[in-house]
Amino acid sequence: MARRKAFDPDAVLQRALELFWERGYEATSMTDLVEHLGIARASIYATFGSKQDFYALALRRYLDVTDPKIMTELSQPGPVLPAVRALVDRYVTEAAEDERQLGCMVVNSAVELAGREERVARLVEVSWAHLEAALTSALLRARAQGELPPEADPRALARFLLVFFQGVRVLGRAPDAGVRLRDAARIAVSVLG
Repeated sequence: MARRKAFDPDAVLQRALELFWERGYEATSMTDLVEHLGIARASIYATFGSKQDFYALALRRYLDVTDPKIMTELSQPGPVLPAVRALVDRYVTEAAEDERQLGCMVVNSAVELAGREERVARLVEVSWAHLEAALTSALLRARAQGELPPEADPRALARFLLVFFQGVRVLGRAPDAGVRLRDAARIAVSVLG
């Protein structure tokens, strides 16, 4: 008879995500995971694989929660630019008010690991590609609805916003970045007309 796990893998993965998000990959040791999660090292390996595997699972979970929210916000019927402006405002507000200065786990992963960990690089790229596609689609609708001029390039605007959002997440990790972020947001919104 197979032995039942004495822990909920989903709950453990969520707690690991929070630890990796707070500390980053390198600063989180297997000992830290064992202590934080309250399960044996062997159970971690048996359930989640190596530390690299565990991190990739945690990042995937983060994407599964955060990416769909943005897609939903941008795909609502009606005027598009108010939704895009609201997204700009939300990114800036979240970054400026992030007291723990955790930033975005996708951006943190890109900065820390994407250059040397292929799985992480793929997950980061997938997240950014989804965001770019959602923004492009929304901005195409905005142009079709007359919210953007006919000569507007929705894909280029989407890429600009993608880069802006990632920069917001990076600067948001620094103390007292609020004024810079709000000034940049004002310019980003003005680009949309």
